[in-house]
Amino acid sequence: MKLFGMSAKSLIGACFGAGAMAAIVWGPQMVSADVEPIVIEAPSGAPLSFADLIERVSPAVVSVNVVSEQERSELSEMERFFERFRRGPRDDRDDDTEREPSTREARSLGSGFFISAEGHIVTNHHVVENAVEIEIVLEDGRELDAELIGSDPQTDLAVIKVKEAGTYPFVEFQSSSTLRRGDWVIALGNPFGLGGTATAGILSANGRDLGNSNPYTDFLQIDAAINRGNSGGPTFDLYGRVIGVNTAIFSPTGGSVGIGFAIPSDLAQDVTEKLINGGRVSRGWLGVTIQDVTPDMAEARGLDKVVGAIVADLVPNSPARESGIERGDIIVVINGVEVQDATDTTRIVGSLAAGSRNNFVVIRGNERKLVVVTVGERPQDLDGTFNSIEPRSESDDGDAKEAPLGLYLRPLDPETREALGLDDDEPGLVIDDIMSDSPLLELGVRPGMVLLDANGQPLNTIIDLDDAIRRADALGRDKLLLAIRFGARTSYLTVDISEAY
Repeated sequence: MKLFGMSAKSLIGACFGAGAMAAIVWGPQMVSADVEPIVIEAPSGAPLSFADLIERVSPAVVSVNVVSEQERSELSEMERFFERFRRGPRDDRDDDTEREPSTREARSLGSGFFISAEGHIVTNHHVVENAVEIEIVLEDGRELDAELIGSDPQTDLAVIKVKEAGTYPFVEFQSSSTLRRGDWVIALGNPFGLGGTATAGILSANGRDLGNSNPYTDFLQIDAAINRGNSGGPTFDLYGRVIGVNTAIFSPTGGSVGIGFAIPSDLAQDVTEKLINGGRVSRGWLGVTIQDVTPDMAEARGLDKVVGAIVADLVPNSPARESGIERGDIIVVINGVEVQDATDTTRIVGSLAAGSRNNFVVIRGNERKLVVVTVGERPQDLDGTFNSIEPRSESDDGDAKEAPLGLYLRPLDPETREALGLDDDEPGLVIDDIMSDSPLLELGVRPGMVLLDANGQPLNTIIDLDDAIRRADALGRDKLLLAIRFGARTSYLTVDISEAY
């Protein structure tokens, strides 16, 4: 079957629909006894050529061609214009009977690699997302149909398998934890539809955090050129073992500028094994919204060092709430392992088995407490966990009073508590107005937001806020940690109180 009967120029244009990424997996346990993975002896020192390595591993690397369904609502205005242009003029008289379908056929290109002799292939989730047809192209030009075994959006990894029975050349994984900055790496893939492309470079950095959209991955940064269409392709070490899956680039132009990112093999191994065995990945779930503990937060709370993650919100009926974790707790240890920040906490919790009992150490007030938590399974879709109703920003009864920090505050009422999704007895003070010289103004605090607590002290009245400021001042602290609710979310921020009075 041919999915892409296009010219080279058309193919290059089509590849812009696919990102540039890759994946990794262990394969030996899925292989019959008489078949061995490709492994070569690395040359000593800097190689004069990578030709032998590339020649040996290339048969295990494939191009992935995908036909998928795309919602028309996701198209840009420019894409909509060109679609109408290609269709040509329509007879307006047919408008009553001719309706534009809600989806359109989309084509994308990516890369992948065999991890078993039976035909399992690793690629990226985004390459095969919403796929209705998957075709892989081997190095020798053969085109084979494939089916999706499973994918994991959280790590952007997927496993597909060729439908045609046979014995396929495959590669194996090497733990990326042994890599050092400066080690040689080689990337193979299908950039811009140019299958069989090889590039070489070094490991530029390890453990790159690319933000909240990738909470479970510390990326390898490489300078081997990867581009759109490399998505899902392998990064090799000098032994021909996969140490990373090419996944993204940083570029102001859309092309390679020497800053590429690969999913490390240790993570890819774990995820792809789960996908092969069960078609999905189950992750532990605590049911909290957390933030990094900053130096200012540590100062405000009197901590010796900046570690851990502060709990800003708890999902109703979540494992965290049912176990006794509270807003304002700082998670510092999970099962004996010290957590460094919010990202570290998310990854450790995600690795826990759903239903397992785990020991969490939290700092509450000035004390360390042990909380035993039976973690749940992370829901596939967390949207709707909190409501999104905004509180009223003006008081109907005019009971707001002047308060420290340049604020005018009034107590929470039942209506506002309900709008914010807070408990019936939740304390708090609504900000009705904020003065132009308030130190909170430059932090983004605005009328309509709600102060819930200060340095862990619940705020029922303005006197409570005043007491919290004076207590911090007596301890020689210039920072006050505030829990602030706006709409459906709670966040922590610190404010300078050195000139509060």
